[in-house]
Amino acid sequence: MKNYYIIFLTALFFSCSGDLEDMNVDVKNATSAPAEAFFNTALKNMSDLESGITYGADGNPFNTTRLLVQQISSVTYNEGTTYYSNFDWSNVYMGVLINLAKSAEVVNEEIASESSNAAVGQNKLAIIELMNVYAYSKLVESFGDIPYTQALDVDNISPAYDDAETIYIDLLARLSTAVGNLDESAAGWSDDIMYDGNISGWKMFGRSLQLQMGMRIADSNPQLASDTIDEAVSGVFTSNADNAEIEHLGSQPNTNELWTDLAVGNRRDFVGAKPFIDYMNDLDDPRLNVYFQSVDGEFIGAPSGLVVAYDDYSIFGTLFYEPTTPVLFLDYATVEFLLAEAAERELGGVTDAETHYNNAIKASFEYYNVEGADEYLLQPDVAYDTAPGEWKQKIGMQKWVALFNQGLEAWTEYRRLDYPSLSAPPDSYVDTVPVRLIYPISEQTLNRANYEAAAAAIGGDLLTTKLFWDIY
Repeated sequence: MKNYYIIFLTALFFSCSGDLEDMNVDVKNATSAPAEAFFNTALKNMSDLESGITYGADGNPFNTTRLLVQQISSVTYNEGTTYYSNFDWSNVYMGVLINLAKSAEVVNEEIASESSNAAVGQNKLAIIELMNVYAYSKLVESFGDIPYTQALDVDNISPAYDDAETIYIDLLARLSTAVGNLDESAAGWSDDIMYDGNISGWKMFGRSLQLQMGMRIADSNPQLASDTIDEAVSGVFTSNADNAEIEHLGSQPNTNELWTDLAVGNRRDFVGAKPFIDYMNDLDDPRLNVYFQSVDGEFIGAPSGLVVAYDDYSIFGTLFYEPTTPVLFLDYATVEFLLAEAAERELGGVTDAETHYNNAIKASFEYYNVEGADEYLLQPDVAYDTAPGEWKQKIGMQKWVALFNQGLEAWTEYRRLDYPSLSAPPDSYVDTVPVRLIYPISEQTLNRANYEAAAAAIGGDLLTTKLFWDIY
């Protein structure tokens, strides 16, 4: 069981002066915390942001994306499904990035004071850097230009925005350095909640993230994409045992956030969306039995964006009503789909797109303990040689299915590959599925000058403004 106890430690930093200093010391409560506390808190917070769900009126930047990509629909409140949403990113900066920065600060202090082995400390700093890159990349892929170089300066309440492509290039450089700094002969965290101190696991995550980010810019920056993928491919995930996932406990606050929202909150808003369930029904996909619960023996999806009767449609499967269900940051199935794409694009020396495509689908079935992958792959509409369309459609459609419960990734891959073909629901705020998230309303009031400069730089703070990597 991975250790969660350090998440409960409270980090309270304060200073005292004069003769009253000793009297002001609280001998019962913590006045400092180990680096692991901040690091694991950042991981848990990122897990919550990506796994929770809301109908969208006041969502975080990531948890409404499964509504945008029409895997799920909200049948009671339709703001999220019709794109009337206020996305707030403070929980990413404050809940994730600040905690990572504080963790790095403590590790550096330990290295400087020689209270920690230098090699161990460097491994910890490299792992923190991997998560920094991961968190920032998700913001860039969602919004475009964002506060970056000035983002974590507590004395600057109005940070400037940096150019999205410039940030992404810098993140790739940071990622390459961080992975190179990982020393598998030395230890790292003894109790991190993702890889439990396994440096090899963190290194494979770093290489797999390189592969993913390199592919994101394959159209916009082919040379950097090629160089990044060349560096990555030999060290990526090779099985589901390598997945980057956060395991959870059976009691709050360390449960899966989706369980908290669905079961504890007793929400009766969310059901499968018709485009998603119809596609799976057409292929008699046995993963339906895991993803959803049937209605009188049938799997029925609700039209996206409409207020309809909850009981008439298929709700989340029982797996997602369990508090301990892991949250995936990046998985083996995704890596195999990316390798299939690399083969099609002739990148990284990867060949045999069909085998990687098949491996990806088999990995998805295996992850959910579903049998029948071989039979599924024999269907003409699934088999790589005969499935409809060119490679982007073949990979895009099956990736959409495999990325269930990874809404942010499903939405990003939809935008990048242009599959599936989705239409905006009736009465939506815009008449196409959003290709970016709009900036938080708070930025318009608290950081207006920088907000306006950023909006102008990207071509307008609109749901329809394509980001630098989304050029087709």
